[in-house]
Amino acid sequence: MSTTMASHQKDRFKGAVFAVSGAASGIGKALAFELADAGCELALCDKSADNLQSVKSELLDTYPHCVVHTFVVDVSDKNQVTQWAKECEDRFNNIHGLINNAGVSLSASFESLDMEDFHWVMNVNFWGVVYSTQAFLPLLKKSPWGQIINISSLFGLISTPNNSSYNASKFAVRGFSESLSIELQISAPHLSVTCVHPGGVKTGIVTNGKDGAARVGAASQLTKAQREKKFDEIYAKTTAQQAAAIIMAGIRKRQRRVLVGKDARFFDRIQRIAPVKYQNLMIKLFG
Repeated sequence: MSTTMASHQKDRFKGAVFAVSGAASGIGKALAFELADAGCELALCDKSADNLQSVKSELLDTYPHCVVHTFVVDVSDKNQVTQWAKECEDRFNNIHGLINNAGVSLSASFESLDMEDFHWVMNVNFWGVVYSTQAFLPLLKKSPWGQIINISSLFGLISTPNNSSYNASKFAVRGFSESLSIELQISAPHLSVTCVHPGGVKTGIVTNGKDGAARVGAASQLTKAQREKKFDEIYAKTTAQQAAAIIMAGIRKRQRRVLVGKDARFFDRIQRIAPVKYQNLMIKLFG
């Protein structure tokens, strides 16, 4: 990047206001540090008040002059999300960025799934994105420039067994993001939409996720603790900090799609080459 371009990018973010959901841990927390380093003001939300306060304290220890406001919000509750946006409007002159990061996981075969759990995943992972986007879009449109960043997943590109609800939610985020991107390019070209597809990242999403009654395939023989360990040791090759740095680079470039990790890039290629036959690979891996 040229010195002039780098200076422009730095100036654009200095003083910009970004709202981030799921900011108390994992990728959301790491993104808060990336944004603070770029000079942004932050409106962070999460369900955990204690963890949010801890993140705020860490941010201010590192960036004493950073403006950080925290909001306890359950993104699956439309009224809470609407109130978050209203409070952000009252506190800040402009909102420049919205990062829809909050997410949950559930591992279970579809046949054994409790539909209440399926709704729980969709309500957080998909409706949380929709509610936040709807609430913040009018504020973003009033800004000189704006960006919406939606965290989908590698599982928004390919499907795996025992993840039907999670796959459904992340494919939905992808479809929603791409449609919204096209609409805004037509009606509000000063806004952009980025859909992010992380592969395995060392966060607490598996540990904090729900465990269904049954799973199909070899993985079903493992306990939840064993699967958590396997995920961290084998599949989670990217740290939250590395993921956030990649995502931040994509935000700076206003990329429409960001792939995080070698696994995401590999399976993205596999899906492009064999959009149906890749399922045979999943059967071999998990059957």
